[in-house]
Amino acid sequence: MNAHHSISRRAALTGGLAAGFLLAFHLPLRAAVNEPVQPRDTTDGKFAPNAFIRIDETGHTVLIMPQVEMGQGTYTSISAVLAEELDADWSKVEVQHAPPDDKLYGNPTFGLQVTGNSNSIRAWWLPLRKAGATARAMLVQAAAAEWGVDPASCTAAKGEVAHAASGRRLAYGTLALAAQAQTPPKDAALKDPRDFVLIGQPLKRLDTPDKVNGKAIYGIDAILPGMKFATVAACPVFGGKVGKVDDRAAVKLPGVRKVVVLEDMVAVIGDHMWAAKKGLEALEIEWDEGPNAEITTKDVWDDLRKASRKDGAVAKSDGDIAKALAGGDKFEAVYELPFLAHASMEPINATVHVKPDSCEIWTGTQIMTRVQSEAAKAAGLPIDKVIVNNHLLGGGFGRKLEPDMVVAAVKIAKQVDYPVKVVWTREEDIQHDVYRPVYRDEITASLVDGKVAGWKYKVAGSAVLARWLPPAFQKGIDIDAIDAAVDAPYDFANFHVEYVRAEPLSVPTGFWRGVGPNNNVFAVECAMDELARKAGKDPIAFRKSMLTKNPRMLAVLDQVAEKSGWGQPLPPRVGRGVCVQPSFASFIATVVEAEIDDIGEITLRRITSVVDTGIAVNPDTVKAQIEGGLIFGLTAALYGEITIDKGRVQQSNFHDYRMMRINETPKIEVIVVKSGEAPGGIGEAGVNAGPPALRNAIYAATGVALRRLPIDRKLLAAGKKA
Repeated sequence: MNAHHSISRRAALTGGLAAGFLLAFHLPLRAAVNEPVQPRDTTDGKFAPNAFIRIDETGHTVLIMPQVEMGQGTYTSISAVLAEELDADWSKVEVQHAPPDDKLYGNPTFGLQVTGNSNSIRAWWLPLRKAGATARAMLVQAAAAEWGVDPASCTAAKGEVAHAASGRRLAYGTLALAAQAQTPPKDAALKDPRDFVLIGQPLKRLDTPDKVNGKAIYGIDAILPGMKFATVAACPVFGGKVGKVDDRAAVKLPGVRKVVVLEDMVAVIGDHMWAAKKGLEALEIEWDEGPNAEITTKDVWDDLRKASRKDGAVAKSDGDIAKALAGGDKFEAVYELPFLAHASMEPINATVHVKPDSCEIWTGTQIMTRVQSEAAKAAGLPIDKVIVNNHLLGGGFGRKLEPDMVVAAVKIAKQVDYPVKVVWTREEDIQHDVYRPVYRDEITASLVDGKVAGWKYKVAGSAVLARWLPPAFQKGIDIDAIDAAVDAPYDFANFHVEYVRAEPLSVPTGFWRGVGPNNNVFAVECAMDELARKAGKDPIAFRKSMLTKNPRMLAVLDQVAEKSGWGQPLPPRVGRGVCVQPSFASFIATVVEAEIDDIGEITLRRITSVVDTGIAVNPDTVKAQIEGGLIFGLTAALYGEITIDKGRVQQSNFHDYRMMRINETPKIEVIVVKSGEAPGGIGEAGVNAGPPALRNAIYAATGVALRRLPIDRKLLAAGKKA
């Protein structure tokens, strides 16, 4: 009943966009009437100078989005970049998802149509500006030809071309067909940033109104006539298979349509989710648990620690590290981070309709073309017979960089002749995730005259890239695993970084928001605080003494010290901790102020973050992403850990895989530095800032140097007593 009510509410609200919206935002609402939700791109009768811009004779402008929207504000920022150089009328622009096509929409960094690594704006900044500028130049050329004047005497603004000398104007819609016949210039002039009218402004998010009023459709919302629902149970042990299934009780339940047994999971299809869920609960399943049924968290850590004793592949080496470490005041420390689940608000799901000669998919994914190709394999169809309709994502965090949920849904849907929406319960989602790897970081350093003279860093952990993008794994180096380790911001004359690939027994690992830097920033910044204390220096002063070659980092550190009240007196058991990071080509300094009580419980009092991300396309989005990232990362620091016993993940839902609650969230102040540098990444940077800054605040307040996450409150309580 609730599902039907929600659908009718949305249907009632989709009669048209309310007057006054700044930008029309196309959403795949047609799934409710059995039409393809992905708009079929057509250039008939339109000005289509490239893969990203479509203008028809009415002036209606469609911008095709190469990156997906999962709450990070990408659609708004990409639209602003395109519309800026196009000089489009912002009120006449519509946004559409791009179809799967690596050649047209492949991320310039990866060559794949993928959204991740905080690089949507970084990667597309110049290509999209050039696309917009080229289209604008062709429209100007068309107007100049119509008037018989020099194109240089014409200007464009708000969807019109003007000729100031004669006072004539032509709208883009009027020029659309004529512009299509123009020869694109080889190097259309880009705007001087001083002339930007959209970029740099706090534009309202385009997706927010529909998310508030109920029009927004996520993958889990797609509804098709005749569609049935399915939910699944996979073998609880990593690598296990299905043994025997007794479905006699399940098939008798009202609404249960079919039981589907695959190699490693069982699905029940029902008329609605409740029927599917109750049917699954009624099954009697014997699992073939396989060789991993005795693996524990201890086994994983023992294996990783053993692997880390080996010499690693050298990722970077400057100076004479052996000589540097032979003298001075020596420091050694090990930092360890646990498995983490993604736990997106929208559980993983996919709706699939497999026919004898085609397969159509409705989902939310960060990697459309890989979903298409893997679905084609599962369906046994040519890739051009598979249609992928991408929706808004209710959180991705790296989990939806994997196609496994779609592959499973295709295998299930092959067993029936109607569309099937497959939804994983929260428990199945958390217990069959692709987890953030466990990491172990060894740091050996030497201090001479109050500065780091030698720095040796070894990171051991899973090589996600070796599986996910094999060409990126070269000479034993996973470039993600060493990110923010090889480019630590400090002036270390003698500097050595190694990487040891150590896959965690049978546990599947993947990208998690913040990726490699969330491990390395933590270890580097925690060690810097311990080294500062060893040198008898203030943590910020210590860092500043080794940032003389990094003026952007030095500037944000100076500003965060001022804005956070660094150095001002604090009550007992209250501390401030700092973190600086060069993650994703952004420069960020963060101070966390926290209080620790006698039993080790932590109260976050205040967070201040100063961000130099180059040109901030939308400053409001930058602030929101830093705020959200800080909360995401601090949640992991305070509570996040996936543990394993007998080959099984022990956590199952938000009662034992906790999220930070609203009453635990402190005041957060984010200051965005005005900059003329190229944009950096921002969506994941806040995640990396929170944990080390909090840990360093705890260190300042208690003297306890925590070296593992999540935070051990018993250790803090014991430290207080000691």
